[in-house]
Amino acid sequence: MSYVPVGMKASQIFFAGGGTGGHLYPALAIAREVERQSSVRAYFIGAKRGIEHDILPTTEFPHSLLDLHPLYRRTPFSNWRTVVGAISAWRAIGKLSKQDWPLAVVGTGGYAAGVACAWARSKKVPLFLHESDSNPGLTTRQFSKAASAVFLGFPEAQNLLTLGADTLVFPMGCPIAPPPENAPTRLSARRAWGLPDNAFTVLVVGGSQGARALNEAVAAWCKDGLPPNVALIWATGKAQSESFTQYEGNMTRVRPYLSPINDAYAAADLAVTRAGANTIAELCAWGIPAVLVPLPTAAQDHQTHNARALEAAGAAIHLPQSELTAHSLDAMVRELRDRPAIMMNMAQTAILRGRPTAAADIARQILSMIAA
Repeated sequence: MSYVPVGMKASQIFFAGGGTGGHLYPALAIAREVERQSSVRAYFIGAKRGIEHDILPTTEFPHSLLDLHPLYRRTPFSNWRTVVGAISAWRAIGKLSKQDWPLAVVGTGGYAAGVACAWARSKKVPLFLHESDSNPGLTTRQFSKAASAVFLGFPEAQNLLTLGADTLVFPMGCPIAPPPENAPTRLSARRAWGLPDNAFTVLVVGGSQGARALNEAVAAWCKDGLPPNVALIWATGKAQSESFTQYEGNMTRVRPYLSPINDAYAAADLAVTRAGANTIAELCAWGIPAVLVPLPTAAQDHQTHNARALEAAGAAIHLPQSELTAHSLDAMVRELRDRPAIMMNMAQTAILRGRPTAAADIARQILSMIAA
């Protein structure tokens, strides 16, 4: 049972994680499942300067945005902001706890989670961590020893963590929106896109803002000419869409953004994407083989670690951005198109790695551990 100070009510869980969508969206998915499965409420703690500043006000969750900062590695003299912000955030969390003591703190990584995790450790509040990537981030590594449980998107991450004697580890995957029960068939999805029934369909996604390197390589590929019977669904990103709409054609569909993305996932034989943990989780849930092109500037090069882990498992091919060209992309697509047995093995491996019910499973485990 979670410790609650005498005379205080306790009916909520603090969720802390943000800075980027990769840390915030898993927290939102778990929080929604916590509230769906119980009477416990979710309260979010985030940073004023993170993506949560724009996203949390559009959600159903009460929240506080605090003056939290990352570690400034390139300009260490700026870390006074980190220290001052951490002190003010600590006081703010203390005030929040006096109104309604948290049954637990759930940290999903990023600099926005660090102070809340430290506060939980100090006050002996049960701490639960979710780590999306195969190479754990600083917050997870710092607090894994104090956690009651650590939930992993990649089972490989456990080997890089220092755990407490009583810390439990659950490789339950990344919380995502699972494929719907009535997901369209591949045939109906292709027809919805106006593509031939038997076309080998490649989905290219670089995130909401797009990936310049991916877009330029795909544009050059289109100029050279796609291989016979290969179709392309290409999400350029909103910020870059005007530069690439000219490549729309009989076998090519160019869109700024795919929302919802279900019809694109359902139509795809192969995906060419970055290697963020949530993207990989969605591809595995849908059973889509992938060519993963990691963002080389990602923190701690975590996308490269993710791509290598999925390649080692047999569900994807790791293609470094330095090797990404129209020629290399064309050669890879032709080879995979002509080797259906390899594609089938990759798809089956992806499905085995997929955890479409991760959010519900993680929420259920947290509630169970708080209760007993």
